[in-house]
Parts: sequence; structure tokens; C-alpha cells
Amino acid sequence: MKNKTEILIIDDELVICQSCEKIFSRQGYHVDYALSGKEALDFLQKKSAEGGYDAIFTDLKMPDIGGLEILRLTKLNSPATPVIIITGYATVASAVETMKCGAFDYLPKPFTAGELLGTLENALRRRRLLLRNIALYSGQEKVEEFHGLVGHSSTMQELYTIIRKVADTDTTVLVIGESGTGKELVARAIHNLSKRREKQFLAIDCGTLSPELLESELFGHVKGSFTGAVAHKQGLFEVADGGTIFLDEIANTSAAVQAKFLRVFQEKEFLPVGGTHYKKVDLRVICATNQNLRELVRRGNFREDLYYRLSVFPLFIPSLRQRKEDIAPLAYHFLAKSSQQTGKNTNHITDKTLEMLMEHDWPGNVRELAHVIERMIIICEGDTLMPVHLPTQIYSESIEEDIGIPRTTQDLKILKKQLREKAVVDVERRFILQALERNNWNVTRAADDVGMQRTNFQALMRKYNIRLRDLSSQPAEE
Repeated sequence: MKNKTEILIIDDELVICQSCEKIFSRQGYHVDYALSGKEALDFLQKKSAEGGYDAIFTDLKMPDIGGLEILRLTKLNSPATPVIIITGYATVASAVETMKCGAFDYLPKPFTAGELLGTLENALRRRRLLLRNIALYSGQEKVEEFHGLVGHSSTMQELYTIIRKVADTDTTVLVIGESGTGKELVARAIHNLSKRREKQFLAIDCGTLSPELLESELFGHVKGSFTGAVAHKQGLFEVADGGTIFLDEIANTSAAVQAKFLRVFQEKEFLPVGGTHYKKVDLRVICATNQNLRELVRRGNFREDLYYRLSVFPLFIPSLRQRKEDIAPLAYHFLAKSSQQTGKNTNHITDKTLEMLMEHDWPGNVRELAHVIERMIIICEGDTLMPVHLPTQIYSESIEEDIGIPRTTQDLKILKKQLREKAVVDVERRFILQALERNNWNVTRAADDVGMQRTNFQALMRKYNIRLRDLSSQPAEE
């Protein structure tokens, strides 16, 4: 097993090789360099038995074997190894050609140490992603769950450790995290690892009910306490006696309800709506919020005494953008889950698709990713999720990727052509999807709506792998 990141520099200029070696060596990397393509092949052959290089920087033009040939051989023998082309003859045309051949990036001379190291950092990140994708697809790496939670990152491992520790106690826990991060899953994990695991786990979103209805749901009511109260009703606190109750979005509660919560948390008793006698309960309370409770207290929108009672054990869940290394295993987790639910045999995600998923900021966090994967599976015709299956917003975020500033008018013309081609792909795909949505996913009506022959409309659907089966409650005409 390699102890250091290993890099190969290929350039017929000794000063370039030595400069790169010096820059990389200072960062703790192991560097080999070759002054010709032929010498580079010898290095590559020897290193192949040890797993190959982690990154290769090669000059584009060399007397014997050029950079494109090195690139093709590397892609054939070691697809996960990123190859960066370095050259003093930088043009948009040559950049486009190398990128089409599979180069990770294109670095024109002269370049700074910062540019060189930045490119390497991005390349190594991509290599880790590709190796992870290969491992997940081949089954070498299993997507493991921690009581419904998925994530191998250090932040999630720390979260699992904290959950295990607090689960053994009866301490009130305040779970803090953005919407979609999995706050209820964390609460369920705490319950499942606790001594109350054989008892009930009940969850309620405090923000979905009016204050009056929320009081009745949680504390119950006595007959005749209000219009429509025709019988006694048990509240969730009473039903959950002996178990755990999860109060989601506790910040969205009235002052009156907050006062009642405080008594439940401190005295383990509550008063039903319209009742005259307190009821004792033995339960654990886990609360959650996506807001800053301290700020709400400062504004007078949340009780200070309740805030301090809840803050005994705050537990923070990281957002998905803070743990992007978990996107790949999460995507495969939802891929398997949604494929089974929809009856599809989709089981693979291309490297480019994973890259685009990782570039997205995920404001809706894990919940958003789950919905995106489910939609992609429904649209996908084959067994592999590709960039064209991504929602328009995520797909468009990467449309400007790898575009440099042209140096000549000829370069500008080539660049404008490339931009037009990319823009047409995005517009054409949205054109088809929106036409189908307007016409309830009926191909014949959609084609007629846009003034296109049905066969031509279907050809565009096939081009973008758009599959309509199961997209609506009624069968789509194909």
C-alpha cells in the first residue's frame, strides 16, 4: 500500500520537470519525472504493478510520443488516474481536443505554483470520487447504514459516536440542523439505541398545526372542553408513556404551548385541555429545530427558560454541502431504494453525473438528493444515470465548466460554438420535458402542441433518455 501520493511529470524541458518536482515535494508528495514520452512509458509500466500514479502531468507536444498518446494509454490502463495537459501552445481548439480525449484539465504555460497545486488538489479529489464510484458500483464498498443514517465522513462518524453516548441516558436532546438533514432519523436512532427501544416512538411536526390543535394532539382533552370535544381523548404524551416523543420544529410553537412544554420536561406531568388534574408520564423528549433558538429568545419569540432546558444536550447535524464526500454513497443508497420501489434495474451512476451532484449546494440537503435520484430513475431509460437525467437546475450549473478566456478571434469563434452547443442541449432537453408536463405526459399531444411530428419528438426523447412510464398516475402514450 502506498504511503504517499505519487505524481508523474512528463516534459522535454528539464527546468519544468525540476520546478514541478520542487513544488510538489514541498507538499510531501513523491514525484517522478520523465524527459520524453518513451521514458514516461517505462515509468508507467513499472508503477502499474503498484497501483499506478495518483496524477500525471504531461506536456502536449514532445519529439517522440506526445501528451495525447500518454493520455489515451493512461485512460485505457488506469481510468481513475487524472491526466493534466501542460503546454506552451494553448488554444481553445487544443483544449477542447484534450478534454474530449479524457484529460482532467489543461494547464497553459507559464503557470504559478498556486495554479499547479490547485489543479492537483482538484485532480486528486476527482480520483477519489472515481475510485469510490467504482467501489460502490462493483460492490467492493458497501453502503452501510447507522439506524437509517448514511454517511462515512468524519463529521457523521462523530455524530454516530455522540448518538451512542446520549442514547443510554434519559437526557432531553435538542437536534439542530437545516431542513432535510435527517433530524427525525437521528431521533429514531437515539430511541432505537436506548432502554426505551421496545416502547413507542411518536413524532409530530409542531409547525403544521395551529396552537389549539397542537395542544389537543399533545396533551389530549376532556369531554366538553371545547366545541366538538364529544369525548375524552388521549394526547401523544400519554400515548408515548414509557417511550420517546419527537417534537420537530419546536420553535414554531406559541408561548402558551411552550409554557406547558416546560412543565412536561421538568416535572414529567401535563394538564389535558379542559382538565383539572395533572397526569404523570415517564417518557423521553427529543426536540428539533432548523432555527437559531438563541436569536429567537433575544427577539422575545421563544421562552428563555425553555431554551436553557432544551440546551442541556444540543446535537448538531451537518448539512450535505458540509459533507460532500457522503454524496456518492447516499446517491447509491437512494438508487437502490428507488430502483426497488419503481421496479427498475437502474444500478449505476456515471462519473460525470456524480461530479455534477457533488458540485450542487443541496439547499434541501439529503431529502433533496433523495427526490432528485428518484426522479432521475423514473426518467432514465437504461440502467445508468447520466447528466441528461439531472434536473435542469443542477444540469445548468455545470454548463460553463471548463471554459477559458480566448486569446485570439479564432479561439473566440471556437469557444462561441462550444457554448452554443452546450446551451442547445440544455434548452432542447427542457423544451421536451416542459411540453410533456403541459400535456400530462402524453407524447402525441405534446408533439402536436409544439408543432412537431411525433416521430421527431420521440427521437429527441431518445436522445436525452427521457422515459415517461410511471411519471403520472395515468399511463403515458409512448
